[in-house]
Amino acid sequence: MIIASRDLGVPARALAVGAHPDDVEFGAGATLARWAEAGAEVSLLVCTDGSKGTWDADADIAALVATRQEEQAEAAAALGATGELVLLGRVDGDLVADREAVSDVARAIRRLRPDVLLGHDPWRRHRLHPDHHAAGRIVVDALVAARDPHFFPEHGLPHHRPGALLLFEADVAGHAETADARHVESKIAALEAHRSQYESTMFVSADDAGAEQERFRRRIRDELATAGRVVGRGAAELFARLPTDR
Repeated sequence: MIIASRDLGVPARALAVGAHPDDVEFGAGATLARWAEAGAEVSLLVCTDGSKGTWDADADIAALVATRQEEQAEAAAALGATGELVLLGRVDGDLVADREAVSDVARAIRRLRPDVLLGHDPWRRHRLHPDHHAAGRIVVDALVAARDPHFFPEHGLPHHRPGALLLFEADVAGHAETADARHVESKIAALEAHRSQYESTMFVSADDAGAEQERFRRRIRDELATAGRVVGRGAAELFARLPTDR
């Protein structure tokens, strides 16, 4: 793996786009926590309502959606994010990169004017979840639309080109954002705010929560430490970095 660049300057504003509640935290939580601590205005945009995020076949779906919204707000606070939390509310599992979704995200880019935009890598091979692929496609298409003035003139907002695009879950990573131990712990705290996902995403069961939760924390620390070794640092998150002018 060749890492061509490392550690963008702390942006004044960053916007991270995820398919579901908790995706941004998994993909870029330590990076966002570091930037927020350094004074960046960090905003999060979540495309879907998280309504399929349970293994309970008898779950109250309306209650789950409300819970996931609350958990996402708590997670943003754990990262230190002081910007907006934008919830598009598309149905979980049905996300598509259609004109309406691209318009909604382009509008958020134009309104929030991030220096750095983050999202899923839409070109990752062997991806199972269609929402992750769609969310990646949406963020790339929305960047192009937001930067060029003749897309979506109905927004009534000036066009905006972010200075950098970082894609997490990258099929081919070429950029690293390093993190200190406290930012790793902020990422873990943000992930653990998504309590409804303990069983289905973090594999933490009620029967053995203590041991399994510690195993999950160790997994996250190990993943960031492994990425950090690539660039000779204690911890890092890896991204594909794309130019925003092509």
